[in-house]
Amino acid sequence: MDDEETELRNPFPSPPSHYTRYTSHNLKLLALLRERAGPDADLYALNQYEVLSDQTDVPDWPLAQLEKPRVDWILEEGHYTVFGDTWFIKEKIPSLAELGGHQLYPADPNVDRRPALRSILRSLLVTYSRLLDALLLPPPTASSQIEAEWKRHLEWINILAQNIMAAANDLRPVQARANLELMMRRQLEVRREETKAIHSKCDALEAQLADLRLASQGAASHSKPVVSGIGSSFGQPMQSMQATDPSMDDVLAWAEEVA
Repeated sequence: MDDEETELRNPFPSPPSHYTRYTSHNLKLLALLRERAGPDADLYALNQYEVLSDQTDVPDWPLAQLEKPRVDWILEEGHYTVFGDTWFIKEKIPSLAELGGHQLYPADPNVDRRPALRSILRSLLVTYSRLLDALLLPPPTASSQIEAEWKRHLEWINILAQNIMAAANDLRPVQARANLELMMRRQLEVRREETKAIHSKCDALEAQLADLRLASQGAASHSKPVVSGIGSSFGQPMQSMQATDPSMDDVLAWAEEVA
């Protein structure tokens, strides 16, 4: 039995030793036993040798062990065992009392636990002081049947420390919720700061663009071309200087003249 427990707690356990019992013959015997006993009968309470007296090779161990796990029992108990470890159906942090410990603080999470934790802390300090005093006492004789005082103090310190650790573990969801809230607030502040920086940068760029627009308009007004008359002293009328693009015929005629 100890070897099986050790094997179950192995990180890579071997198949259970009873897997060899799941043969086709044994499964047929189980189905026949269930058929003859009825759907609501307790197979562990039946005498399978009498019910299956006409069958051969009836095993000496209960055939009921081959049945599938009862899901309704698992739901009723709220937990199941796999490889020697107990797993709860609903994920939760088990209390110290559920783990078999001596719980000294209220189990109801809605009750204020601070008074109980203060009492546990004071008891821890007093017990530690008494432990130091007990260590200074002479050791008991070999014929003495009285348990050493320091052992009792050490056991009590262990119980008090377990209560403090269990109470702190119960606050893990509260701590995680507070950390998540703090992280989300920080992200919101960072986004607000980034948005504010973007808006200020956009305002600065809009101001620079407005200055450039005014500067370009002023330069355009100062560099406007003026049309003047030419050859008035020689009696020629003033003509406006208009630049026209040459046509393709003009280009071809100029090319023939040059050639």
